[in-house]
Amino acid sequence: MSLLPVPFESSSPLRQWPESERPRERLFGRGPSALSDAELLAIVLGSGVRGRQGSLTAMSLARQVLARYGSLRQAAAREAREFTGVDGVGPARAARLAATFELGRRVGSAPRAARVALRRPHDVYAHFGHRIRDLHREVFLVVLLNTAHRCIGEFTASEGGLAASVVEPRLVFRRAILDHAAAVICLHNHPSGNPEPSREDCQITRQLVDAGRVVGIPLRDHLIVAGDTWTSLAERGLI
Repeated sequence: MSLLPVPFESSSPLRQWPESERPRERLFGRGPSALSDAELLAIVLGSGVRGRQGSLTAMSLARQVLARYGSLRQAAAREAREFTGVDGVGPARAARLAATFELGRRVGSAPRAARVALRRPHDVYAHFGHRIRDLHREVFLVVLLNTAHRCIGEFTASEGGLAASVVEPRLVFRRAILDHAAAVICLHNHPSGNPEPSREDCQITRQLVDAGRVVGIPLRDHLIVAGDTWTSLAERGLI
């Protein structure tokens, strides 16, 4: 007869637990959704402490909180001072718990921001061109898209001098991978006011296209912004 694995139990500090059983390591390895309520609370509570009954790990503290109030939802309804009634939970940890629960409520009630659909080069320029069109140095922006071509994030990949900015494709797609982007659009400005792509612009565009093909995150377009005008390298046939 096979037995289900029993969670590691110990009064020793969490750093002495097997790495596969530590809540923080499990979170990084498998994601927060894989953790139990007690494990998530243990991460919020931080390190262990010496209570009235002896040494307590963060997991022990978390289990005490859940046992005292019956569930995570019930615990979330308590005021900060009430948590100090749990052995080992002082004012600092009580405040941390109350703040965490309040953040959860605010996130749950916050309206979701509308995501901009970027289907044409004009859409990209309309929403991001004003950010860089009048700058006196080159700035290279990367816009992250989901499968519906809606913006899910953006970041500055590099900032250069008057004539050029250096862009590392690996940095562009590392961020895209971490943010689960389905595609990217790039744009940078020409302080000279000339919207024509340089040889370097064409070269970095090809590098980005090749890198995106390797990782499965295509480059949809690369815009060159020069004041009130712009050039789409996708429309030029370079993408």
